[in-house]
Amino acid sequence: QVQLVESGGGLVQAGGSLRLSCAASGRTFSSYAMGWFRQAPGKEREFVAAISWIGSRTAYADSVKGRFTISRDNAKNTLYLQMNSLKPEDTAVYYCAVDTTSIVVVTSQNEYDYWGQGTQVTVSS
Repeated sequence: QVQLVESGGGLVQAGGSLRLSCAASGRTFSSYAMGWFRQAPGKEREFVAAISWIGSRTAYADSVKGRFTISRDNAKNTLYLQMNSLKPEDTAVYYCAVDTTSIVVVTSQNEYDYWGQGTQVTVSS
């Protein structure tokens, strides 16, 4: 069993920055691939970024590439998402997730088996 708790969301103006955190507990955090996803009102949940078990490999959605950075601190059992140059279209609930069956980068949400409760990010224009 893995528990994930996101934090760091909030209201920010366009062009601003936020850093999301995801604290993990339960199983050995460092053994698994992790990712961030988001869901905007009226839309399907979509992939944002993913990272391999030791952080050596990452992947990003085209819409956030160059603006967002995913990272992890296995000693602190924490996943991060640094979001810069935020746009109104980044407004969504952001979820972290873990795939306990993989150590490589995983971009398909169907592969993830544990999810956090989400944190709201709102970007005003």
